[in-house]
Amino acid sequence: NIFLLSQIKLPPMMEIITAEQLMEYLGDYILDAKPREISEIQRLNYEQNMSDAMAILHKLQTGLDVNVKFTGVRVFEYTPECIVFDLLDIPLYHGWLVDPQVADIVKAVGNCSYNQLVEKIISCKQSDNSELVSEGFVAEQFLNNTATQLTYHGLCELTSAVQEGELCVFFRNNHFSTMTKYKGQLYLLVTDQGFLTEEKVVWESLHNVDGDGNFCDSEFHLRPPSDPETVYRGQQDQIDQDYLMALSLQQEQQNQEINWEQIPEGISDLELAKKLQEEEDRRASQYYQEQEQAAAQVQVQGAASPASGRQSGSNERKRKEPREKEREKEKNSCVLL
Repeated sequence: NIFLLSQIKLPPMMEIITAEQLMEYLGDYILDAKPREISEIQRLNYEQNMSDAMAILHKLQTGLDVNVKFTGVRVFEYTPECIVFDLLDIPLYHGWLVDPQVADIVKAVGNCSYNQLVEKIISCKQSDNSELVSEGFVAEQFLNNTATQLTYHGLCELTSAVQEGELCVFFRNNHFSTMTKYKGQLYLLVTDQGFLTEEKVVWESLHNVDGDGNFCDSEFHLRPPSDPETVYRGQQDQIDQDYLMALSLQQEQQNQEINWEQIPEGISDLELAKKLQEEEDRRASQYYQEQEQAAAQVQVQGAASPASGRQSGSNERKRKEPREKEREKEKNSCVLL
């Protein structure tokens, strides 16, 4: 979205771009952005970074692996995925920070990344040292109390760090959003499916940790949705779903004492990371399967409703069928705002 707003020049009247086309544009931009006058060592380093970025560019369609640290809005553990942001010169921010005035949390969290902090919590729980057990409890409470991955201290730091008019990426709740700053206020680009027909709704303000923002048009003028009830309900469902998923993943990951005890001694960091990723993928897959089963159960219950309900449900399905076909066609496409 940042490149569609600033860098990529699309043909006139083009309203839809496929994911494959977008990947080609990004790949071409990385190749064209190669510095011309640099030393041999710098050139080799850039070419290696470019090769690593190209290898993971396809992950932009599904999600990148980033690991936040709780000490700064631009502090992440360096992973190959971060190379993409560096090469494309896109600032990456998050707001999941520890308040430096809360000494016990600062001590418990330290300079850990999220993954390291989860490991520390599990280790502290198994310790015989009461001080370490206490630190683990404080760190666990911090993760539980900030499961939406944004704190008020982080929000203040974000507002200060982001430059006026800057286009950047904001990471929160396992999602990436396009963010900018206008007249001192942070705004996120609205991309939720519920706003697809809301042509005037473009930005949403980010001014608290609860997700209760104001909607604006492309000129940042307040623009309430034409159907607020439907839109707000869809938005709140998304917020609740993201929160519950993040909280569930954290709690499950922190309650794997038995599995951790079964990990053999001397295991390498790479093998340990692979096991953690496999476990996280398994839990995410299980979560979505449960959501699909719940949705199927609701449909079955709707089919067993009284006669008037059956008729209404039938009409509703007839109205939705054309839209479902359109969604199938647009599954691999992006709509340009």
